[in-house]
Amino acid sequence: KAAGEAGGSSTLRILVATDCHLGYLEKDELRRSDSFDTFEEIFSLAEKHNVDFLLLGGDLFHENKPSRSTLVRTIEILRRRCLHDRPVQFQVVSDHAASLQNLFGRPNFEDQNINVGLPVFTIHGDHDDPTGVDNMSAIDVLAAAGFVNYFGKVDIGSSGIGHMSIHPILVKK
Repeated sequence: KAAGEAGGSSTLRILVATDCHLGYLEKDELRRSDSFDTFEEIFSLAEKHNVDFLLLGGDLFHENKPSRSTLVRTIEILRRRCLHDRPVQFQVVSDHAASLQNLFGRPNFEDQNINVGLPVFTIHGDHDDPTGVDNMSAIDVLAAAGFVNYFGKVDIGSSGIGHMSIHPILVKK
């Protein structure tokens, strides 16, 4: 299609998914894989519709501290579905340091050491929010490994009360 038409090269295509609750009922023999099957389906839809990126709206995990099994299965899916040779067709033009919570100062797809073909942007929810002295969550692990772009992290101030500031992530195609 021509640029400007629906699905054309200038159209930014975003798939929004929320409340994946990975790890839900992981000890239940019959339903343990349900949340992961749904997560896989989300990526199948992203591929089918040729989206530019996936936006996860919170509660990626069902528990604040997911089991190692849940974390490993999540990483396996992200690695298989997000890391490939498909070129990323957009740029993040906003201040990376203000909007993304990572140590590298840029979105994962701009890192020459990671071959991201389908970027994932995510925010935490009330099930997988950061906690503890270091204010960390399982999403921090995924971001540090380069699988997701984490934004909107709660900042625990000296008062011990969480404050959330979400800076806009401006993209240009």
